[in-house]
Amino acid sequence: MDSTILDGESLDEVAALLGVGDDVAQLTLDSMNGKLDFEESLRTRVALLAGKSTQCLEEVWQKSQLNPGARTLVRTMSAHNARTALVSGGFTFFTSRVAEACGFDEHYGNEFDIENGLFTGKLAAPVLGPESKEEHLQRLLDERGVKASAALTTGDGTNDLPMLAVAGLGIAYKAKPKVRQMIEMQVNHSTLRAHLFAQGYPASAFVD
Repeated sequence: MDSTILDGESLDEVAALLGVGDDVAQLTLDSMNGKLDFEESLRTRVALLAGKSTQCLEEVWQKSQLNPGARTLVRTMSAHNARTALVSGGFTFFTSRVAEACGFDEHYGNEFDIENGLFTGKLAAPVLGPESKEEHLQRLLDERGVKASAALTTGDGTNDLPMLAVAGLGIAYKAKPKVRQMIEMQVNHSTLRAHLFAQGYPASAFVD
């Protein structure tokens, strides 16, 4: 979701409003570049929010923007019988809204632990990380009765590598350097519409 479907990192933007933006942004960058363990980094970032108000979540969402082509990508694939899922290391507060805005069939993410309108600094559920993304992909393949060669995945960070490697068409979208080194199929300059052209859809088939 973050920096792929959304233009930005939602947790970083939450942290910025709460006065801990620089610390969280650096941890996010290091994690996406594979310099830190994803789960450890996420727990550390969330801990920095402890005791702060959750009112900023809605403010961040109101300022959030979808990347160009996000709606077109999801809605065109849905119109052609694809099952679309948003599986994010971000948070369900945002995945639920992004899924509705784009038309994803399913969405999954991490959950903030919140008490009396304040972040506790903990997570409310087990961490959804790199392995979880691959597990959701495999579940979808099993449910649909199709091979991995029939799947498209896309993402920008090292936590996306497992699912990018498994799918028949795993696309690194404006990805971090380590991801570009490991994933052959890349979109570095175009919009998310390029994912449709890569599958052979003509522009006349796009659903805007």
